[in-house]
Amino acid sequence: MKKRILLLVVVFQLTSCSELQQVLNQLPNGVITNDQIAGGLKEALNNGITNQVTKLTVEDGFFKNELTRILLPEELQKVDNTLRSIGLSKLADEGLKVLNRAAEDAVGEAIPIFVDAIKEMSFTDAKNILLGDKNAATIYLQNATSEVLYQKFHPIINNSFQKVGADKIWNDLITKYNSIPLTNNVNPDLTDYVTGEALKGVFTMVEVEEKEIREKVSSRTSDLLKKVFALQDK
Repeated sequence: MKKRILLLVVVFQLTSCSELQQVLNQLPNGVITNDQIAGGLKEALNNGITNQVTKLTVEDGFFKNELTRILLPEELQKVDNTLRSIGLSKLADEGLKVLNRAAEDAVGEAIPIFVDAIKEMSFTDAKNILLGDKNAATIYLQNATSEVLYQKFHPIINNSFQKVGADKIWNDLITKYNSIPLTNNVNPDLTDYVTGEALKGVFTMVEVEEKEIREKVSSRTSDLLKKVFALQDK
């Protein structure tokens, strides 16, 4: 069986899809097919959405997750530090929370977009992912969905800021900071910043699941996942 798997990996690397299909058809029964490979990669990505991305859609899904928590942009770190140093930590915390709440509101829009991208995955995509880097599936989704996700996330995050009063919170926060002697006034585009950070958080969680499936046999929760990802095991 190991010899068959090694043979199949060599075939993947050296042949085109049409040639690969011809060779697969000649292999003994029990060797994995191209449909199974594509199906296994789709299942892995769907698991990433179900097991990880959905965690971000609930309250504190971003804020209490150390991997995805959205902090202030670099140019506003001094705002946060200064406010805390003068006893305004509560206000600084509220400013952080509304950024993360906006991201949590937006992430639900990612799921159907991901599902569509996964459905469109070809056998060639699946082959390249399987034999690619350990985050190849995540990169595939990034390339296939980032532009559409940004367009979906941006207005939702903007609306969320208004809904939860983030515009007022940040106005108060920045006003207090700008009134402190010897500080420079700041006024960043927080909607664009949080949209970008929300996207990073989503793909971070997809990558978490991909890494689990690639590295831990126990995370391959179906026979198909076990069969497909055995091909990339060392």
